[in-house]
Amino acid sequence: MQEKIIILDFGSQYTQLIARRIRELNTYCEILPYNKFPENQSDIRGVILSGSPFSVNQPDSFKPDLSEIKGKFPLLGICYGAQYLAYLSGGTIGAGGSREYGRTHISDFDHNDLLLHGIREGSQVWMSHGDTITAIPENFKVIANTKEVKVAAYRIEGEPTWAVQFHPEVYHSEDGMLILNHFVKDICHCKQNWTPASFIESTVKELKEQLGNDRVVLGLSGGVDSTVAAVLLNCAIGENLFCIFVDNGLLRKNEFETVLENYKVLGLNVKGIPAAERFYTALQGESDPETKRKIIGKGFIDVFEEEAKKLENIKWLAQGTIYPDRIESLSITGMVIKSHHNVGGLPEKMNLKVVEPLHLLFKDEVRRIGKALGIPESLIQRHPFPGPGLGVRILGDITPEKVRILQEADHIFIEGLKTDGLYDQVWQAGAILLPTQSVGVMGDERTYENTVALRAVLSTDGMTADWAKLPYEFLGRISNEIINKVKGINRVVYDISSKPPATIEWE
Repeated sequence: MQEKIIILDFGSQYTQLIARRIRELNTYCEILPYNKFPENQSDIRGVILSGSPFSVNQPDSFKPDLSEIKGKFPLLGICYGAQYLAYLSGGTIGAGGSREYGRTHISDFDHNDLLLHGIREGSQVWMSHGDTITAIPENFKVIANTKEVKVAAYRIEGEPTWAVQFHPEVYHSEDGMLILNHFVKDICHCKQNWTPASFIESTVKELKEQLGNDRVVLGLSGGVDSTVAAVLLNCAIGENLFCIFVDNGLLRKNEFETVLENYKVLGLNVKGIPAAERFYTALQGESDPETKRKIIGKGFIDVFEEEAKKLENIKWLAQGTIYPDRIESLSITGMVIKSHHNVGGLPEKMNLKVVEPLHLLFKDEVRRIGKALGIPESLIQRHPFPGPGLGVRILGDITPEKVRILQEADHIFIEGLKTDGLYDQVWQAGAILLPTQSVGVMGDERTYENTVALRAVLSTDGMTADWAKLPYEFLGRISNEIINKVKGINRVVYDISSKPPATIEWE
């Protein structure tokens, strides 16, 4: 049985970061909506209540019944979670001139407390709250404060409940990981044995039990997620796994041939399907980003279905879905940020069941699993690439000529990053063809050609990202090379937007 920590999400921008930090402590955790506590609780070792954009004093804020949790499981409230726990027991939450945002320092804390022992006096923490706890019930004991806030942290006497008004999960909280480790290890008594090796062992065992002698079909993309999913399945069911790699005409330069060659090294049973013209025809004249995504998704489904039907007795569809896909596709409010490129229409059409070996992992965890499986670094360290491929990096309508232009520019950029030792320092990079032409001069001639934007970001899981500060000399050289070598481009710009408020991809 895999022990775990449950994180109840009240809509905080930092909820995913809490999960990442707990997993960095070799402890499995899951994020669930604030009002969806599991019925099966035998493997739960502790619960964390996240922050929230709401105030507990708002009539429409999230106020779940915690009677089945509080006092029965070790509990840690963070920010809104801390305020809500106090509010539930009759404490007072108010603005009261104690609003804190950004860096501050905790002091006057109980050095012997299970949550805070070993923390340095004056340790920097990250605050992000407008309201604050102004009065607490009698059985609440303050264990830390800051210059502005008298109740920076507390515990409830007589039960295993702690709370902090700061964010230990954020990098700016200097001893945040130590605090979280105290909760996981000293309070929840977790064994902290969730490692790549243990994940592989348990997942392969589960896949063998789940799939038995059934045959499985998997659509490969060439990316790390589907590759690791394929190798895990191959360990479990071997020759009963059938992989299909579709060339939709929107891959990077030479990617179709290169990826197929790489998969031979892994011993996977893969069939490559060239289908570029089919996709170009379906996309002709279409400029709307979501419509393009749906056309590409449907095209993939149609090709995949045709090829899968040629196989006999297929019962399962495997997908490389990872945890952020699930989180970003559907928030606790039900708002979809963008549709994800998957083959969700196939199981119903073909009477297939779905298996997703990676659905509980973040991207960097997938890479660690891949490394433990012995997958070559060239595949493990590949940057993420969108499912619709260059279709969402060509703004506006898609034509074969635009694809050619973008493939050439993108190839120069990516190869340049590799040559200069910058590729592995960047989370994701690529070129975007803009629907804008501008005046230029080449030789003695006036040109009126396309603009390409270069995009490179730093991230750990894709949920947030900052633009990469690539050397000016490198950007200048790449710009010159693209303009000189790629016919149809006379201007190169660099995207310096972070996520949020922007997204990594432009569409």
